[in-house]
Amino acid sequence: MHYGIVEDDEILQLSSTFAEIVNNNLQFDGIRVNYNCVIILEPVKPSKVINFGWTYAEHAKETDGQANLREPFLFLKPVTTLIPDKGEIIIPPNNVTSQVEMEGEVALIIGKSGKNIKEEEAMDYIYGCTIFNDVTARDLTKKDPQFTRGKGFDTFGPLGPCIVTGIDPTKLRIVTTLNGKAVQVGNTNEMTFSIPFLISWISNIMTLEPGDVLATGSPAGSCPMKSGDIVTIEIEEIGKLTNYVK
Repeated sequence: MHYGIVEDDEILQLSSTFAEIVNNNLQFDGIRVNYNCVIILEPVKPSKVINFGWTYAEHAKETDGQANLREPFLFLKPVTTLIPDKGEIIIPPNNVTSQVEMEGEVALIIGKSGKNIKEEEAMDYIYGCTIFNDVTARDLTKKDPQFTRGKGFDTFGPLGPCIVTGIDPTKLRIVTTLNGKAVQVGNTNEMTFSIPFLISWISNIMTLEPGDVLATGSPAGSCPMKSGDIVTIEIEEIGKLTNYVK
């Protein structure tokens, strides 16, 4: 397994660790490979996957959530939910859940350790952005007092394909398609809480570590998936995350 830098249709292979990469210590090993000739894994191995729910008012309404929160709604996903671009989302049996939905989101990747971060300094802790699909067993989140079961099944966290640095996450267009049909269209500028506020707020609860994933919430349009479906989330300046439902 190697990290690499994408240049057009090639990947420049690195021998650097993620910690070295975020500190701009890029160690090229002289190998270039065609992007389509390798298996793309999740772009980071986080210590935790932090999720903010109901950050888009219309999505909160459609899922019977709270559209006017006074403070963020928080839940965590196990790292065992993570799968890469082109990975398979496995639907649990019908006797476990009968309503599995997609949620296309911008994910922030933390670049340095932080605790009690000031809001005006929060953006400095973002290494880059990628795409996240907060797959959800909606029938379970509606009846459970907390979201761990409905959000925590293996494969319920597609992430990738790459981390893009140097972009502004506060105004990114999100389009999720199901079998080629657009079902979610939104923009991070519609969020009810600002990204700097969310980073500062969560850092007062737990220490953020390099590689941690902060999923910023989903716009309206989440809908059920079934075996055989193809889900693609496209976010401007980042790319496309495509997964197959099985």
